[in-house]
Amino acid sequence: MFDPAYLLERFGGISHGSRIQQYGCSRSEVRRAADAGRINRVRQGVYALPDLDPDIVTAAAHGGALTCASALRAWGVWVLPEPDRSIHVWLGKAGRAHAHPGCACSVHFSVGRSALGLAPVADCLIHAYRCIDGEAFFAAYESAWNKRLIGAHDRARIRAALPRSAEWMLDLARPDAESGLESLLRLRLHLLGIRLDCQVDIAGVGRVDFVVGRRLILEVDGRENHAGVDRRHRDLVRDAAASALGFETLRFDYAMVVHEWPSVVAAIEQALLRAAR
Repeated sequence: MFDPAYLLERFGGISHGSRIQQYGCSRSEVRRAADAGRINRVRQGVYALPDLDPDIVTAAAHGGALTCASALRAWGVWVLPEPDRSIHVWLGKAGRAHAHPGCACSVHFSVGRSALGLAPVADCLIHAYRCIDGEAFFAAYESAWNKRLIGAHDRARIRAALPRSAEWMLDLARPDAESGLESLLRLRLHLLGIRLDCQVDIAGVGRVDFVVGRRLILEVDGRENHAGVDRRHRDLVRDAAASALGFETLRFDYAMVVHEWPSVVAAIEQALLRAAR
């Protein structure tokens, strides 16, 4: 006989009680596990492990799966912080919402049958397109692709679900963007008409994020990286090696790309003018 908590671990931390009972646990055993605090009763017929992500629990209390930006983060996808922190719930095409205390949920009805837990990444991206701005969606889409969380079938499904006005972004997207900041910078410069070569190997320097023209290197440092003295030293050595080969290197961090974009554009434009001379 399997213990209800053991089964919930195998089910992703949350499940309907009927599914638990399919594996030999009686209703009384499920109730005893809940009374003992080993599992939590989310609503009638739904149970979760005590340490499960509270956003997933709230979505299940509402009647569906957690989706949109919060779910993408839980999948490990890079997503910009958004001002709206409401819980987004996928109820499938015709799911039923359940009242619960403090409900401020945003509901997504779309094709498919929603389960409990996290919505699939492809569905999260489809829903996110409707809720977050285009830049944030583009960065999340490239991040999911880079992490191999969406395959060719998923990308085709996303393309079919999004309006035709979004196709240019999907065409621009690449699987080799190693951070959301790279995605943001490339998208914004594309809109300015500045062409980038991505993930370029330069002999004597190594792989750099971007090369513009023939002599300008752009590197984007995420806020979680490049913090240590040793990493800073390696970056300086790379920049010196690039300079010896005739390259100029510009480095931008999270705060600059997200909050000080005009300064980034001005620096790149002036560097391109210098290179043209």
